[in-house]
Amino acid sequence: MSIFPKISLRLEVESYLKDGFMNKEVVSALGKQEAERKFETLLNRLSHPPSFTTVRVNTHLASVQHVKNLLLDELRKQQFNGLSVPILQHPDLQDVLLIPVIGPRKNIKKQQCEAIVGALCGNAVLRGAHVYIPGIVSASKFMKAGDVISVYSDIKGKCKKGAKEFDGTKVFLGNGISELSRKQIFSGLPELKGIGIKMTEPVYLSPSFDNVLPSYLFLQNLPSAVVTHVLDPQPGEKILDLCAAPGGKTTHIAALMHDQGEVIALDKTFNKVEKIKQNALLLGLNSIRTFCFDGTKALKLDTVNNAEGGPPFLPESFDRILLDAPCSGLGQRPNMACSWTLKEVTSYQPLQRKLFTVAVELLKPGAVLVYSTCTVTLAENEEQVAWALRTFPCLQLHPQEPQIGGAGMMGAGLSLEQLKQLQRFDPSVVSLLDTDIDSLRDAVTGDMIWLANKDCIGFFIAKFIKGKCT
Repeated sequence: MSIFPKISLRLEVESYLKDGFMNKEVVSALGKQEAERKFETLLNRLSHPPSFTTVRVNTHLASVQHVKNLLLDELRKQQFNGLSVPILQHPDLQDVLLIPVIGPRKNIKKQQCEAIVGALCGNAVLRGAHVYIPGIVSASKFMKAGDVISVYSDIKGKCKKGAKEFDGTKVFLGNGISELSRKQIFSGLPELKGIGIKMTEPVYLSPSFDNVLPSYLFLQNLPSAVVTHVLDPQPGEKILDLCAAPGGKTTHIAALMHDQGEVIALDKTFNKVEKIKQNALLLGLNSIRTFCFDGTKALKLDTVNNAEGGPPFLPESFDRILLDAPCSGLGQRPNMACSWTLKEVTSYQPLQRKLFTVAVELLKPGAVLVYSTCTVTLAENEEQVAWALRTFPCLQLHPQEPQIGGAGMMGAGLSLEQLKQLQRFDPSVVSLLDTDIDSLRDAVTGDMIWLANKDCIGFFIAKFIKGKCT
């Protein structure tokens, strides 16, 4: 059931998206009314969280069953105490565990004392996080440590920092207990970075993974785990993750290779590269080498080898390449508002093509290139595939395994056979459901897995094999 308004977008951005989802091919196949219904359903789904929390087990350090047992113990210590919530192992992704999200819970009593949090903080709360001090924008003037607080998200970013009340657009996220007084929170001390409000009655009940089994678990959206299995890294190979931050897919690649081989991870932002290093160290993975480097410049134009083995690289250097491209991110959930202009949303296609061109050059003949995004636009997904096949005759689309998402969207001139070789994760294909303990008790495991596969973030995957270029 829908309890939040649909994602708020600038009119020009919503019109742009609508044109893509109601293109001539789609309307011809579905009819105008059904195409429009699917588009409106998508906008509504984007403002709500997925039905499952997904975690990937670090199989390099422990078995899935061992970690599953540890996680069950952790859930009993959290808000799930007394609730029998199942943890499911995904049948097609053996290193992935699924935890149902309980909600929306509609009988939570709103409190007189309120706190307003920023939209990003609010999105995190809807996926199980507590409220950290930097995310608090406003609090009632009488708020004290230990008070029960109703938490709201300022989805349009209109609340002034430190305000004592806010009458603008706000969305109720649930209740929590304040760890600090209003005076302490807005004291101006920069070192205040811990939990400000501990959520006790969230609208969507999801486990918190803050410092929970950090060496054994990686919190990751389901399609993000699918990508690495589609890449299918093998021990001993040399693999490039061209846009690697924050390192979830990088570390997954290394784990699937049994930490045998070489995984090169690039990102052009120093702090993000440090985060990849931290994640690799935490997960006990030694095959990862990280470099702070712009992926668009990763191709070496001369033939002199780099003695350190770092970027730029000679052509045909890699057995497999993952290009999880920078994108408009319009598949992320929950996301109640996006203030981006049309210029910002459409700015990614040229950058993606630059990165893709470099990736093709760096790939050995017969090797694999996987392209993915966490957005829903036609321009950044199926249109990029059509462009790639026109531009690089040496590339061929390849069937994906596992195939969990739906086929690609019509509108880019690809054949039906080609669309079937793509994976588009489209949240609009499933109705929003109310999940409570009773419904979980009666649920069939196969039905729950099906729901987890469908009700996730918006995502796209394409797999290519490079032949001999003439």
